[in-house]
Formats: sequence, C-alpha cells, structure tokens
Amino acid sequence: MTSSLLSPKYQIVIPKEIRQTLNLKPGQKLNVTRNGDHIELHPILTPQQLVGFLADCRQIEFKREADRKLP
Repeated sequence: MTSSLLSPKYQIVIPKEIRQTLNLKPGQKLNVTRNGDHIELHPILTPQQLVGFLADCRQIEFKREADRKLP
C-alpha cells in the first residue's frame, strides 16, 4: 500500500505507480465520492476512451416488450 500527504491546500498527489496503472493524465478530471470512512476517485472518461468498453456485453440477452396500442 502506498501513501500520500494531504497539503495545507487540501491537495494530494496520486502515486506514480497508480497513475501509470490507470493511465491517468495531467488535467484529467476525477469523480470524488465518499464511501463510508474513505474516499474513492474515479476517472471521468472521454468519449474516445469509452469506445469499445461494452464489447464484452454482446452476450447479454435482450427481450423487447410487446408492442402496446396507443389509445
């Protein structure tokens, strides 16, 4: 486990190995959420980064609702 120091301006540096693993770039936006007694950071992905991320979902069965008649 790695650690970081919270600055007097409440800023934190994400350790290099985590930045590299998640392919984080300078200026990239992150969602910050509180989960109980800890903080979670989730990268906000660009449309280009989202291309193909559902490729593994092709096996999801889809059932269409029966057509309804309008009144």
